[in-house]
Amino acid sequence: MIDALDIDLMPVVAEQPDPVLFATVSGAHLYGFPSRDSDVDLRGVHLLPTADLVGLREPDETRSRMWVRDGVEMDLVTHDLRKFVRLMLRRNGYVLEQLLSPLVVHSTDAHRELAELAPGVVTSHHAHHYRGFGGTQWRLFEKTGELKPLLYTFRVLLTGIHLMRSGEVQPHLPTLLREVDAPAYLPELIDAKAEQEHGAADVEHARVAADVERLHSVLDEAQAASALPDAPSTYDALHAFVVRTRLEG
Repeated sequence: MIDALDIDLMPVVAEQPDPVLFATVSGAHLYGFPSRDSDVDLRGVHLLPTADLVGLREPDETRSRMWVRDGVEMDLVTHDLRKFVRLMLRRNGYVLEQLLSPLVVHSTDAHRELAELAPGVVTSHHAHHYRGFGGTQWRLFEKTGELKPLLYTFRVLLTGIHLMRSGEVQPHLPTLLREVDAPAYLPELIDAKAEQEHGAADVEHARVAADVERLHSVLDEAQAASALPDAPSTYDALHAFVVRTRLEG
């Protein structure tokens, strides 16, 4: 199995046309169920020059690229800082997972400061993100029968439940299994996915469907009981951070 941290990813960061504030590994490596043939999902933030934002041309706020490097499929997506922070403020759990990923390829003072501000954007409404993402992955599982979207379904629902209860963004499925009431067969599914990225799920459909439905209900209950606020508390601080970082950059 590929260990993302054993691959030299710094040259990828160095090749980017604008300064990169951070780059982390996301995807299956972050979620705790990479396969032998998994690609490496790199996510991060780049900093556009101020002139690109005040001129007539539309700025290149999101950059994405897929390619093979040293025999490993790479998937790189970065957003300009302003767009990334706006996504943070839109109850987007996905970008919070990227920002707070412990699989750090490249970091800066700005990255660390932004991570410190991240808890202030977490609200009880982030449950909608995880509920919707879980539904999308479940539909994909029903269409393909593959193990990957099934594990994604469980992962996002458990992440959402944990977030509502604790306020902590925890995307690592094996860790969640120890902290949230999860189906007992999930470790076996994680082991099975390690062998093949797009393998079929050898599961009883009715059983997993019932468990997914139950976890949706648990997420609803966790949201209703959550102590998380209704709105972000760090909007002004994030605005000041974006302006200062842009001018200094």
